[in-house]
Amino acid sequence: MMMFGMTGFWIAALVVFMIVEWAVPGLVSIWFAIGSLAAVISAFLGAPIWLQVLWFFVVSIAALAATRPLAKKYINNRTLPTNADRAIGQLCIVKEEINNLSATGCVSLQGKDWSARSLDGAVIPAGTTVEVVRIEGVKLIVK
Repeated sequence: MMMFGMTGFWIAALVVFMIVEWAVPGLVSIWFAIGSLAAVISAFLGAPIWLQVLWFFVVSIAALAATRPLAKKYINNRTLPTNADRAIGQLCIVKEEINNLSATGCVSLQGKDWSARSLDGAVIPAGTTVEVVRIEGVKLIVK
């Protein structure tokens, strides 16, 4: 009776984890579903409750450790490029002297004015042509 009860518990946990995985975008609970499957098997084979729980945690953690880096890199990568990313590598003209210490600086890029800071902290005088290295918030970092 107890074996069937725990087997049913682990099957219910497996179903819940699979429903959550299906309902939520990205991988969030598949590792726990795999751990639940291991616990179902151990419960079916008559393992004591402590061993079922141990198998659940060990297999879940092992599955997470083995696949999370890949999942994070390929599946849950939510970084989306924007139109502003096109500015990187472009040349622009300094309209207002760039001085990181006084937090001043403005460049003109494709007809639009942007706040700017220098990459290495150097003061860059107005009229200088600079290259956009990266974007931080609404500021262009230039060299």
